[in-house]
Amino acid sequence: MTIGRLAEITGVPASAIRFWERHGLLPAPERQGGQRRYPPEAAERIVLLRKCQQAGLTLVEISELQQDRSRRQAMIRAKVAEIEQRMVDLEHAHQMLEHALQCGEEDIVNCPKFREQMATWREQGSS
Repeated sequence: MTIGRLAEITGVPASAIRFWERHGLLPAPERQGGQRRYPPEAAERIVLLRKCQQAGLTLVEISELQQDRSRRQAMIRAKVAEIEQRMVDLEHAHQMLEHALQCGEEDIVNCPKFREQMATWREQGSS
């Protein structure tokens, strides 16, 4: 398929596809009459690249992910730990915002229930 068709079915601009090719994140496609021609698997690779970006992986990390297993293990472990910490942080933010919607205090920091929750978060962070 052409780069235009690939861009259309994946929702990714052709410029991004060319950028990923230049950086080795997408295999160079065959050319027919000077035009790039992509196999159907290219769309799957692009979905993977987008998911990796949405998960916060850098281009270097995405490149490592595509290397042999032994090279990618350390990066994957570090990224999993980072994501797990972000999940905890997001859950705390969610709890705080949910509480703020219900709280009658002018300043949420003065709320005894919220102060208890913050103390719990600090204790969890130190363990």
